Amino acid sequence: MGNVFGRKSRPSRVTEQDKAILQLKQQRDKLRQYQKRITLQLEKERLLAKQLLQNGRKEKALVLLKKKRYQDQLLNKTENQITNLECMVQDIEFMQIEMKVIEGLKVGNDCLKSMHEIMSVEDVERILDETQEAIEYQKQIDEMLSGALTQEDEDAVLAELDAITQGEDVALPEVPTEPLPEVPEAARTEPEKRGAKNKTDGEMLAA
Repeated sequence: MGNVFGRKSRPSRVTEQDKAILQLKQQRDKLRQYQKRITLQLEKERLLAKQLLQNGRKEKALVLLKKKRYQDQLLNKTENQITNLECMVQDIEFMQIEMKVIEGLKVGNDCLKSMHEIMSVEDVERILDETQEAIEYQKQIDEMLSGALTQEDEDAVLAELDAITQGEDVALPEVPTEPLPEVPEAARTEPEKRGAKNKTDGEMLAA
């Protein structure tokens, strides 16, 4: 029980503008109810005046018609008041929207100011200069590479780049899996004999 009574109530989100709009709408609804009631009453009095004329009570019918005429004027005034209330409600609602827009602009301006404080004009100029230097350096490297590579090399580089971009491996020649044929004994000893003979002839000439 103590927690219940000791709990702090949350602040209401209903603003004074919301309360004003609610009151205006309530007044508008009351006027519409009054307008509807008077309209029904006027229809009844018109039928009654018609019946009085049929019964020969012209003076009584004239009094009812005068009353009806006065109430018609009241209905026109009521319609004007309803229109004014609706316009006022729309003005207040639009003003609320404008206030939210202004608050958003204020937050945006504060954010821009804080960003300007973090990064000054000098920092921006320095970053731009460094970026330009990096672009020029890369351009020099590209020019050097383009002069050192042939057209065939350029095509191979582009093909490898496309393969890497598409996530594919570059096609390489397959390694043979079959064993190499053995060299016959006579074929292996023949070069050795020929080398020994050449060596002997060289020694004899030298002598």
